[in-house]
Amino acid sequence: MAVQAVVWDIGNVLVEWVPERVYDPLVGRAERDRLFHRVGLHDMNLAVDAGAPFRASVEALAARHPDEAPLIRLWHDRWADMFGPVIDGSVRLLRALRARGVPCLALSNFGRETFDMAQATHPFLAEFDRRYISGHLGVIKPDPAIYAHVEADLGLPPGALIFVDDKAENVEAARARGWQGHVFDGVAGWADRLVAEGLLTREEVLP
Repeated sequence: MAVQAVVWDIGNVLVEWVPERVYDPLVGRAERDRLFHRVGLHDMNLAVDAGAPFRASVEALAARHPDEAPLIRLWHDRWADMFGPVIDGSVRLLRALRARGVPCLALSNFGRETFDMAQATHPFLAEFDRRYISGHLGVIKPDPAIYAHVEADLGLPPGALIFVDDKAENVEAARARGWQGHVFDGVAGWADRLVAEGLLTREEVLP
């Protein structure tokens, strides 16, 4: 089935998402790794992505680990430093698709407040035809329910959708529903896939 719409993840596909960039210069890679596992920072972040309040979630985690509280609070206070820079080549491909009239949708694990913050610093996030943000939907990838919501809202058969995400498990969950998928490992490979699908020409994907 021919692709009729492109569904985009955001973090590490269109904008880098690297919390380590904040923590490693302060405590070193090994201690950062221990910290993240010891206090469950990524688990807390997944709860935020599923709709939990951002600041309150960070403060609750800091209260449970008072010795680590200053480092935990950086997740909120320096969140903007973790999200960026823009992956310019991906944004160029997004805009080329939209110029062609190909519908482009965002499907991303993001908290409600953090997505507001992201939009404030990266206005191109308003350029999608539709956006499916986990914090607003109350469900995160790779839960099948979030893909089912997209299908129902768009009214397109699963095979008409191609989904790009940097996490293989999220792409596999989409493929399990009949979507086409691409695991993002760089702009060049994604550009090649869009050309292979007939969505863009080789000339359109060149820098």
